[in-house]
Amino acid sequence: MLAKVYVTLKTGVLDPQGKAIHHAAETIGYQGVADVRQGKYFEIKLDPAMDETEARAQIEKFAHDVLSNPVIEDYRVEIVK
Repeated sequence: MLAKVYVTLKTGVLDPQGKAIHHAAETIGYQGVADVRQGKYFEIKLDPAMDETEARAQIEKFAHDVLSNPVIEDYRVEIVK
């Protein structure tokens, strides 16, 4: 089993890296890009003996406690069999 975790800044939190990427995109000719928000992506291999409910609970806690800063970031977990 594989867990995919997507971590992004919450709406309203300034994203200087996203702004820099947006500016660079405009500079090199990508005029249709309205905004860029950057984030983090994690792939976590799980013990195949775990059931999906247990795996999701464990990864949700891991994402909240370790992979993200819940004050300024949101996260989304996907479990892939």
